[in-house]
Amino acid sequence: MKIGIISLGCCKNLVDTENLIGLLQQSKQEITYNLNEAEAIIVNTCGFIDPAKEEGINTILEMAEYKQKKCRKLIVMGCLSERYYDQLVDELPEVDRFITLKQYNQLGTILSEELNEKIANDYGKCPQVLTGKPWMAYLKIADGCSNRCSYCAIPLIRGAYRSFDIDELVEQAKELALRGVKELNLIAQDTTRYGLDNYGERRLLELLKRINEIDALHWIRVLYMYPDEIDNELIEGMAKLDKVLPYFDIPVQHGSNRMLLAMNRRGTSESTIQLVDKIKETFELPVLRTTMIVGFPTETLEDVEINHEFMKRVQWDRLGGFTYSKEEDTPSYELEDNITQEEKERRYEEMMKLQESLVQMKNESLIGKTLEVLVEKQDGLTGFYRGRSVFSAPDGIDGEVIFKSEEPIEFGTFVSVTITRIKAHDFYGTRSIK
Repeated sequence: MKIGIISLGCCKNLVDTENLIGLLQQSKQEITYNLNEAEAIIVNTCGFIDPAKEEGINTILEMAEYKQKKCRKLIVMGCLSERYYDQLVDELPEVDRFITLKQYNQLGTILSEELNEKIANDYGKCPQVLTGKPWMAYLKIADGCSNRCSYCAIPLIRGAYRSFDIDELVEQAKELALRGVKELNLIAQDTTRYGLDNYGERRLLELLKRINEIDALHWIRVLYMYPDEIDNELIEGMAKLDKVLPYFDIPVQHGSNRMLLAMNRRGTSESTIQLVDKIKETFELPVLRTTMIVGFPTETLEDVEINHEFMKRVQWDRLGGFTYSKEEDTPSYELEDNITQEEKERRYEEMMKLQESLVQMKNESLIGKTLEVLVEKQDGLTGFYRGRSVFSAPDGIDGEVIFKSEEPIEFGTFVSVTITRIKAHDFYGTRSIK
């Protein structure tokens, strides 16, 4: 059967999709990117915030149009199915089957029934099929979350934090490396919590040490690190691992302690500053990325100013911002959302304008420095190459290194680039030949 797959949401959801494709291919099904040819379409949805929900519903309705062509079955899975199963069944009769996250262990049986094809119950056990660039992969080391931030629905959708077996993860990393992966990105809702639930202690550093020994890997990047789980042992241990990038993705959400308390976030702005200072003392050129929420209920202009001062003190290399949106069934849903959307947007624009000025000034110091760059594409008209350095995760939001080279470069290889110009998050330069 020809099956079309649509994947929405974050990279953690993408790994679920890649495991689904692995299951289907193992079961001798054909994955098609031409939806006009698809006899079945499966949509893997996100249900985290309102824009993601809207995207999911709109995509489902769009895919339903293909049932007027060759498509006989429309199946929806993922976070949206988990969170709104009964409502979706009632309101979207175009969908033949909604599959919740809790049903993934029976995914093969369910798909066999719906598709009238024999699908093995091997979800998560088949090789992960990479849907992006062949030299990069995500390795999901845990699922769920137990942090219980007051604004977040992830624990309601994905359940409590569950670390995966360390030996199995190392074997997955080896298998991906054998298939040509050079950059491995470790992901979870909270990577720094890895091991606490099943081993009784944090074991992220041990996992990194074991993966660092895989010869074919060149870069190892860790994403989604909760600030108060990053201790000196982890920082100093990472510094000793030659393949682990000094890239610290630390979503702090706010610089005001009053707001952190309202958000049910552990730690304080002062403890985050101490953490950042330790990272800067340990690494010559660390990269600091974070996310911030503006317009959380009761946020005052004083909180906004405190956050701005916090940003100036830390000097984040990358910062993603969000305006607060109410999520049903979360603790903050009951709080009065007393800030207008217009004011939230104003605060957001003010924060991002400040961040742009801060990062421009900080990155000016990179001019003349030489960075290692993973080359990923070339502009057809200008001939300029584009790639990523330590400063850029593969999720497309950190900017690129844009450079010229007198010699042709194979995509997926690493080269040295001397930076000559900075434009916010994008670096411009020239290839350095040693």
